[in-house]
Amino acid sequence: MEIKIPSAKAHNFKAHRDLSVNFGRITQITGDNAQGKSSILEIPTWTLYGTDTMGSKLDPSPTNYEYDAVLSETLLDIDGKQVLLGRGIEKGKTTYYINEVPSKAGDFDEIVKSLFDKDLFLSLYNPSYFFTLHWSTQRDLLLRYVAPVSNKEVFTEMSRTSPEQKSKDIKLNPQAAKLSELVKKHTLQQLGEIHKKNKNDKDTAYKRAQGRTEALVDQLQKLPLAPDDIEAVKVEDAALLEQIKTLEAQTDLAGETNRKRTVLESTIQSLQRQIAQAKDNYMRVYNEPIEEHCPACKRPLDTESVEAVTENKERRKEELRTDHQKLISERKELETELAAIEPVDVSEQNARIRELEQQRDRTADIIAAHNSRHGMQADIDKARSDEADTLASRNDSIFVLDAIKAFEAKEAELQATKVQSLFTTLSISLFKEQKNGERKPDFVIEKDNKPYPILSLSECVRAGLELREVLSEQSGVISPVAVDNTESTFKIKKSSGQLILVKAIEDAPLEIKQIGGESE
Repeated sequence: MEIKIPSAKAHNFKAHRDLSVNFGRITQITGDNAQGKSSILEIPTWTLYGTDTMGSKLDPSPTNYEYDAVLSETLLDIDGKQVLLGRGIEKGKTTYYINEVPSKAGDFDEIVKSLFDKDLFLSLYNPSYFFTLHWSTQRDLLLRYVAPVSNKEVFTEMSRTSPEQKSKDIKLNPQAAKLSELVKKHTLQQLGEIHKKNKNDKDTAYKRAQGRTEALVDQLQKLPLAPDDIEAVKVEDAALLEQIKTLEAQTDLAGETNRKRTVLESTIQSLQRQIAQAKDNYMRVYNEPIEEHCPACKRPLDTESVEAVTENKERRKEELRTDHQKLISERKELETELAAIEPVDVSEQNARIRELEQQRDRTADIIAAHNSRHGMQADIDKARSDEADTLASRNDSIFVLDAIKAFEAKEAELQATKVQSLFTTLSISLFKEQKNGERKPDFVIEKDNKPYPILSLSECVRAGLELREVLSEQSGVISPVAVDNTESTFKIKKSSGQLILVKAIEDAPLEIKQIGGESE
């Protein structure tokens, strides 16, 4: 994009009551001090932004004569398309004009913003403006128009082993190879955030994993020592168990016999009590007297009544005798059955079972301890595996973070080299190295190893012109450049755009003229 300023006008603009200026390829403005030479350079910047050429707020109202209103107009030619912009002050209020049509401030600002970036235009128009910006703004403005170094180029240079090595022959080192895969899914910034978090998380998790492993090992060491041959212990335990089962089978059989005898003995005892009760019942009836008088009226019973009473007694005696005899017969049968069952003594077997169980307690404890050791060893192995996985993940994140640092350092180096290659007399520093070895963004311009603030006026002009030419070339924007105080500069190279030169000449009137060729 090429920006030209064909002409500018001013009415009551500082010292200029009415001024009309036509700018050529090279325009020279000369005159004594206080003739308004620098004010002419401010007409375009105040029209566009309401500032002077340094970007500071400006009130161009005259201070040494009466005036009705202030007005500045600047004709812009952008790639052949012209627009006339105007700014004024009427009755204390700012007025705006687009192609001489009064406009609102918002509409005017939108037009100006759509034309070009303010910082870029002022840096191209006034070579000193760039150096008034904060270093971070200077850095961003310059890098904005310099193509960044590609990831592929950085990976290649990270892996270079010698200056003579051709790019096609370079094999990516582990850090570059790792990052080249990871950046397919995430940006470097995202990778940094992911792996910083993972490293911090794994630092804590690794300490916990170490603690768990140590605790399990401590528990394992407190268990009984493992036998030399656990299989022999298992065989011994199985043999003891088999003996116990055999003896328990015997005692179970003997117990059934003894339980049967116990049931018979209990039944016989119950029958014996029933027999005694039956006998008592019989003797009670047997001893009942035969009453010959009525119990109620005491009158003597007749023979028939006495015989009926006697027969009733004999009948009851017979029934009780029969019940008694039946019980005795049942008892005898059970006694015969009991006599046929010999009691079995299992005290020896029970004693042997207890002895064998005591022996098996020892083998069972050994086997249980072995099983516990085996299970705990499995837990230890898993804990160690988890610990190793956690450490591997942590180390992987450290590796990636170190790779990112190496990438950023190489990228910074390549970017600085790329930017530096754009300049001929200026040295540009984009980074500042910290005490910890890391590089922090910075921006310092030097000429002949001297920082800009201590340069002479002539050196400042030359430094500014070189920098604005780089900005112009990189941004693709060609614009007018205004150089004030050229009397202090012996030689100014021809610029890519319109060149406006201001020179103080003692006792000379204000003169504006267009000249051709390169200004000396």
